[in-house]
Amino acid sequence: MGITKTEIFTDEQNKLATLFKVLGHPARIAILYYIINQKACICNDLVDELGLAQATISQHLKELKNIGIIQGTIEGKSVCYCIEEKKWNEIQVYFNQFFNQDVNVKECC
Repeated sequence: MGITKTEIFTDEQNKLATLFKVLGHPARIAILYYIINQKACICNDLVDELGLAQATISQHLKELKNIGIIQGTIEGKSVCYCIEEKKWNEIQVYFNQFFNQDVNVKECC
C-alpha cells in the first residue's frame, strides 16, 4: 500500500477524513450508541452488551478516545467512559458543514 500524501490536502479535509475513518466501524458506532443511551458513564460492561472480546472493545475505545469523542477515567481496576460533549458538538459542526453543502446539479451523467 502506498503512503497517503496528507500534506496535499487541507487541514479540514484531513480532519474530516480521520473522523470518518474512526467512525466508519460499526462496533465504534455501537459503542457510541450504548454510551449515549446510558446517559451516564459506563464502566466495563460493553463486553456483555456488544458480544465482542474485551481486547477488541479496548482497541475501539482507544480509537474513539484518540479523536476525543469519548473520555475515560480510571477508578481502581475499572475504566469508565462517557461522551465528551464539547468534542461531540465540534464533530457535529464539521459533519454539518460537509453535508449541508449545496449539491444541486443541472445535468448528471
